[in-house]
Amino acid sequence: MGKKLIGIFGGSFDPPHKGHSIISSISIKKLKLNKLFWVITKKNPLKKKPFFKLANRLKKCKKVIKDNKKIELKYLDKTLKSSKTINILKYFRKKNKNAQFFIIIGADNLISFHLWNNWKQIVKLSKLVVFPRTGYDKKAKKSVIVNHLNKKNIIFIKTKRINISSSKIRRYYLN
Repeated sequence: MGKKLIGIFGGSFDPPHKGHSIISSISIKKLKLNKLFWVITKKNPLKKKPFFKLANRLKKCKKVIKDNKKIELKYLDKTLKSSKTINILKYFRKKNKNAQFFIIIGADNLISFHLWNNWKQIVKLSKLVVFPRTGYDKKAKKSVIVNHLNKKNIIFIKTKRINISSSKIRRYYLN
C-alpha cells in the first residue's frame, strides 16, 4: 500500500456549513485522501472572538460530517495547548509517520498565510491546497506564498465557487 494521504481542514467553523462539507468532499475525491481531519479551534488567532460557543460549534460540526466516514472531527487546543497549524501538523505527523499531508485553506487565507506562525515550515511538511473564494483569487495567486513556493507544494483547486460563508451566516443572525 502507498503512502497514507491525510488532509487537515482547520478553523473555528463559526458556524460550520454546507460549504465546508463540499470543500471536504472535493478534497477527499481530488486528492484521494484516506482521511480528512476537521480541526476546530476555540478561536482564530487572526480574528475577534467567535460568534458561537465552542460546544455549539462542535455539535454542529459532528452533525455536518456524520455521513462521511473519511472525515473526523478533532479539538486539539487543550491537548496541544495551541491552535497553531504548525503544532497541529506536527501532532498528526507524529501519529502518522509515513503520511503525506495537505493543509486545506481558502484563497482568502493564502493572502495572509505569510503571517501564520512558522509558515515556511508548514509548507515544507505539507502541501497547501487552496480553494477559490470570491474576490480573493487574483490576489491569492500573486501572494507572498505563491512567489515563495515552487508549484509542487501548492495546489489550486478548480471548482465552482461555493457562495456560502460563515461570515454571511453570522450576519444573518445579527439582522
